[in-house]
Amino acid sequence: MNQEQLLKRITTSPGVMSGKPVIRGLRFPVSDILELLASGLSQTENLEQHPILEGDDISAALIYASLKMKNTTIIHAA
Repeated sequence: MNQEQLLKRITTSPGVMSGKPVIRGLRFPVSDILELLASGLSQTENLEQHPILEGDDISAALIYASLKMKNTTIIHAA
C-alpha cells in the first residue's frame, strides 16, 4: 500500500475522540499506537493485543507521525 492509501486510514472528526487523529474512524487514536510502539510492544504484539487493528494501521500511524514532525518548528529559548 502506498503512502497516500495508508494516510486515508487516518481520520479526524469532531465527534470522535474530540477530533484527534484516529485509525479508520475507530476510537483508537494514532497517539496510542505510537505510545505502544515506544513502550517496546512489537507490531505483532500490538496486533495480537488489539485485534481491531490491522498491520497497515500501524504503518499509517508511523507515516502520519513522521509527516507531522516534518511540519513542526522547534524554537529554542535562550
